[in-house]
Amino acid sequence: MSKTLQAIRGMNDILPEQTPLWRYFESTVASLLDGYGYRQMRMPIVEATELFKRSIGEVTDIVEKEMYTFDDRNGDSLTLRPEGTASCVRAVLEHGITGGGQVQKLWYIGPMFRHERPQKGRYRQFHQIGVEVFNLDGPDIDAELIIMTWRLWGLLGIRPALTLELNSLGSSAARANYREALVEFLSARLNQLDEDSKRRLATNPLRILDSKVPETQALLIDAPKLVDHLDDDSVTHFAGLTARLDAAGIPYVLNPKLVRGLDYYGKTVFEWVTDQLGAQGTVCAGGRYDGLVEQMGGKPTAGVGFAMGIERLVLLLEALEQVPAALARQVDVYFCALGAPAELAALVLAERLRDQLPNLRLQVNAGAGSFKSQFKKADKSGALFALILAEDELAQQTVALKPLRGNGEQQHISWTALAEQLAACLQA
Repeated sequence: MSKTLQAIRGMNDILPEQTPLWRYFESTVASLLDGYGYRQMRMPIVEATELFKRSIGEVTDIVEKEMYTFDDRNGDSLTLRPEGTASCVRAVLEHGITGGGQVQKLWYIGPMFRHERPQKGRYRQFHQIGVEVFNLDGPDIDAELIIMTWRLWGLLGIRPALTLELNSLGSSAARANYREALVEFLSARLNQLDEDSKRRLATNPLRILDSKVPETQALLIDAPKLVDHLDDDSVTHFAGLTARLDAAGIPYVLNPKLVRGLDYYGKTVFEWVTDQLGAQGTVCAGGRYDGLVEQMGGKPTAGVGFAMGIERLVLLLEALEQVPAALARQVDVYFCALGAPAELAALVLAERLRDQLPNLRLQVNAGAGSFKSQFKKADKSGALFALILAEDELAQQTVALKPLRGNGEQQHISWTALAEQLAACLQA
């Protein structure tokens, strides 16, 4: 017998009992972004491999080890997108929507792909919501992005579990000077570095700063500090950002070792982190990338954005027990009907209710066995009320409304008054 087919490791099904929480999270974010004037765009999940090599950097872990890359039938090298910013920049360049200094506030949602070792909160197919802003170069927009996420954490009830970490990477020239000083310091202590840091020393030495190896972190205590190499413009920009966050009452921690894993970042970088999810503590991260559009063939264009991991934030909502109770309810009202004439009437009445109460979640279970079996299913659905239609109700053109939660009494309601009284009961 052939082996049952299964999903690829690290690429997970999101089952019906999980999707209500995902939809709640996604709709909360979408409403928030709408309120701040951001517009959604949708990019393809497959791009030319060259896009990510040029944007992320050929010597990053993502490009060297983690991308899903393949040749199509035309011999073109394609890659499943490992992150969204590069795709978004490609799209705005291709369609010219940032030309002439047009300010664009954009967001997107969808799957990303990286070939990593799967573990809780870290998957090979994972989902992100990303936000990108173009042609605004002041610290005010950096602050808006952070304030917006702060507001989101409050809406979701997870704010106490999250800490904002901030840093400035300065200009490309400042980073080059710092890189030289850091390489000189670490090269003199090469035999004390772990193997991964030795590899990064020749390719991406700033990533050594966020090494998880305790011995390497101990070594970095005496290393040169990026803050001492920042250019004046970056210092002023960062001071403007922190002043705005202070004014808004948003607490933060300055983390001089925060560098982010992508080459295109400069000036502001930030992460929202939690200690509730084990090793995978970063749930939202971003920063400024003023040189990326030009690097990809466009005119000099200011850019800043962030991405949040949906899987990790859903896990955090569950860990903190901030899942709205209503999400456990599949439907609001469960319609039970017994007998062929009643089943037909229930079908017509249900459609009439859907016309009159567009947001009503109503399930009709006509023809599904005895009333006892139908009531069991009604209770399992989490419905607040059951509507009952049998021979007596049909003759009187009424429906019995039975509360399934609490101690309310069953009542009979005429078909003409059903929508109004049902709406009142659901709002009570």
